[in-house]
Amino acid sequence: MNQFSFADLTPDFILDAIESIGIYPESGLLPLNSFENRVYQFKGDDGLRYVVKFYRPQRWNSDEIQEEHDFTFELADAEVPAVAPLKRDGKSLFEYKGYLFTLFPSVGGRIFEVDNLDQLEVLGRFIGRLHQTAKAKPFEHRREINTQEYLLDAKQHLLDSGLISRSLETAFMTILDQVIELVTNRYHTTNAIRLHGDCHAGNILMTQQGLMFVDLDDSRMGPAIQDLWMMLSGDRQEQVLQLDTMIGAYEEFCEFDHNELSLIEPLRAMRMIHYMGWLAKRWQDPAFPRNFSWFAEDKYWEQQILALKEQFSALQEPPLALLPNF
Repeated sequence: MNQFSFADLTPDFILDAIESIGIYPESGLLPLNSFENRVYQFKGDDGLRYVVKFYRPQRWNSDEIQEEHDFTFELADAEVPAVAPLKRDGKSLFEYKGYLFTLFPSVGGRIFEVDNLDQLEVLGRFIGRLHQTAKAKPFEHRREINTQEYLLDAKQHLLDSGLISRSLETAFMTILDQVIELVTNRYHTTNAIRLHGDCHAGNILMTQQGLMFVDLDDSRMGPAIQDLWMMLSGDRQEQVLQLDTMIGAYEEFCEFDHNELSLIEPLRAMRMIHYMGWLAKRWQDPAFPRNFSWFAEDKYWEQQILALKEQFSALQEPPLALLPNF
C-alpha cells in the first residue's frame, strides 16, 4: 500500500470497519483536523459519541502503536488525565483490510490558554505526574527523538521535494546547514524518558472535569523538557516566568534536571526543520497540496530563511534560567 494513500478510505469503508468491532454509527462521519492520520467523529446507536482514528500506513507498526496505547492505559491507572483508546474484547488496536485503526471516546472542551499562569501551574503538576509514571520503564519499540530523523532526514526530504525554487535554494540550504551543525553539536541527552512528545496547546483540553491530554500519536523517548518548552510564548522575560511556574509545579511530583534548559532552543530548531521535512515527505498525499498550498510558494521559503537565521541567533544565546529563590 502506498504510504501516502488513503484512497480506499471511503465513507462506506470506514463504516464497515467500525461495524466490524461491534459499534454501529447512527450519525454521519465528521472529519476532524488531522493530516497525518484520518480521524472522524460520530454518534453510535448506543447514544455515545466516538472518535475513530485510522493510522497512516507504514508510519508506525502495530507494536509501536500498541505501546502508545499501553502508555495511555498506564497514565489512566495513575489518574493522569489522558484520553485513552477504548477496548473491545480486551483489544484497543484493530485491523480492517490493511488499515490499523482505534476508537476513542469523544471528549469536548476548550483550548488550553498558554498565557494563563494559573493554567500553566496546573499543567506543570500534571506533566510532572505524567513523567513520574513515564519513568517507570522505557519504550521498547517507539523511537527516541534524534538529530538524524529530525534534521538530516528532514533535510533530505526537502532536497528531494523539488519545492524550493533555484533562486532561493542556495540561501535556504546554507542557513539550514548552519543550524543543523549547531544543533547537532548542542543536542545531547542522557536521561531519555517516555514522553507525550507533542505537548502543545492544541493537544490539551480544558474540560468540565479539568485538564485533559489528548493525542499521544507522537509519543517517543526523549528529554523531559520536550513536554514543557512548547508552552512558552512571548518575550524572554515572559518565557522565564512561564517556565518557572511550570517547573515549580512539576517538581512537586517529579525531579527535573535543570541542565535540560539548554535543550530548549535545539529542540525548537529540530521541530522547525522536522515540520518542513514532514510537509515535503507527505506532499504526495493530495490533502497536503490542498491544505498547505503556501508550502510551494517562494514567499514561504523566504520566510523560513529569516526564521532559521533568527533561530541560529537564538541557539547562540544563553539558555533560559529559572527565577532565583530568595
